[in-house]
Amino acid sequence: MNSLALINEFLGQPPNASEHGYQIDHILEFAHWFMAALFVGWSAFFIFVLIRFHKSRHPKADHYGVRSGISTHLEFSCVLIEAVLLIGFAIPLWAKRVNEFPTGQEAVLVHVVGQQFNWTFHMPGPDGQFGKRNIDLVTNSNPLGIDPNDPSGKDDLVVLGELHVPVNKPVIIELSSKDVIHNFDIPHMRIAADAIPGSLIPMWFKPIKTGTYEVVCGQLCGLGHYGMKGTLVVDSPADYQAWLKERAELAGTQSAPPATQRPPGEPPVGPTPGTVPPPGAPKNANPGAKISPSPSGQ
Repeated sequence: MNSLALINEFLGQPPNASEHGYQIDHILEFAHWFMAALFVGWSAFFIFVLIRFHKSRHPKADHYGVRSGISTHLEFSCVLIEAVLLIGFAIPLWAKRVNEFPTGQEAVLVHVVGQQFNWTFHMPGPDGQFGKRNIDLVTNSNPLGIDPNDPSGKDDLVVLGELHVPVNKPVIIELSSKDVIHNFDIPHMRIAADAIPGSLIPMWFKPIKTGTYEVVCGQLCGLGHYGMKGTLVVDSPADYQAWLKERAELAGTQSAPPATQRPPGEPPVGPTPGTVPPPGAPKNANPGAKISPSPSGQ
């Protein structure tokens, strides 16, 4: 690692594992050194002012103020450096990330759905097409509401918490959320984006190192936000194909979970005897409630 980049490591930046990550690291490295120089410079200036204009040396206030133009030049220099960072580095890099998405079969496409407090990964099967999703079909065994009658969804893979991708191949992720705004963040890949309910937010990266990396939620999303983590596993091509085969076989043997057994003595599912029937229900829908005769005896 370049000795100048040690400031990123010192501040806790994890090692880069993506193709574009070195560009992000260079911007962060320059910004960190720039902020360090500003901190040292302004701190030295502050100490100089305390000594230079102490009351013992200047018992009477000077109402004319600063007559030198050095402060103007310093402030202009700071603005110029910040403009270079923004216009010369940040905006071109951002434009490349949003305008040059990989196309065709060269990329792995994954739908990522956030909810309090986990990540669900949806991948198309060998047909390369996602099955239709319907919110009315969401259950514990079908967390994304994939339509079982849609032929395109028969071979889809739905994985909770752990995503496998091949090394040296672009990965396109389309983000959405079931409830609140989350943020899908993979620090080692130098990539992050918000998952917004009702929207499909695209992002992409290209992993260049095999290994296991942490996925976190970068947006405060509730009391369990601290535990909203996932795992990204970058496999070799052979290991990735083996994982796909294993998940396909596992999906073919999965069935709906058994019905939950209610403890002895609890009433069956449905209205509890003696309770008020729900709105719109017939008045005699509750068999446990007794109908009192009217005062007229009718």
